[in-house]
Amino acid sequence: MKAIVLAAGYATRLYPLTLNTPKALLPIGGRPMLDHVLGSLAGVGADGTYVVTNAKFAPHFRAWASNRPDVTVIDDGTTSDEDKRGAIGDIVFVLEQAGIDEDVIVVAGDNLFSEDLSGFGDLCRELDAPVLAVYDVGDLAQMSKYNSIETDERGRITYFEEKPEHAQSTLTGIALYFYPRRVLRLIAQYVAEGNNPDQPGRLVQWLYPRTDVFTWRVPGTWYDIGSAETLREADDVFSRS
Repeated sequence: MKAIVLAAGYATRLYPLTLNTPKALLPIGGRPMLDHVLGSLAGVGADGTYVVTNAKFAPHFRAWASNRPDVTVIDDGTTSDEDKRGAIGDIVFVLEQAGIDEDVIVVAGDNLFSEDLSGFGDLCRELDAPVLAVYDVGDLAQMSKYNSIETDERGRITYFEEKPEHAQSTLTGIALYFYPRRVLRLIAQYVAEGNNPDQPGRLVQWLYPRTDVFTWRVPGTWYDIGSAETLREADDVFSRS
């Protein structure tokens, strides 16, 4: 099983902090954000990690990874928000460039977790099916920023809507996914058909009517670093841990 870390965005909402530093390498609790992401993934069981980034920030990630032999940095060749491949496009790019033909875990480089994710790895090894990590936001008014999910008693997705106007559930999928080898062709098909290559949740929305997709509830607290406010909050929390 391989891990793919999505870190090819330009994080324009965090300017000027991210003008010359990629978001995933901003300091949180005195360490690069990506160190915390990989620390949470340590118990999942991946035997190699690919960090996909853009041409502007590839040198930064290569310097960060210089003493990490199990991490490979892949430059997707894009240079701006205008020509970016999108998160799903980057997944396909890594699969092709690295020749990956085995199970993969995909995580966004700006997602932080207060607890380790070993339980996610345990479930992924149990199932020959995609798994989406989910988190209860707890506030229906916030759901238009996320996606809304409903599941059956087995944790299998029965409903998924990206950025809902009238959500009925506060359960949302986050950017932590497991894709078994058998569904990798479907990811390539999704992109080849011209579907939206950004917003990785849209792939799940397209996928769950075609094959069972299960969920795993994230323990503890999840932080999606999308603004200066959430960056400060996470920095404060991780500085005290």
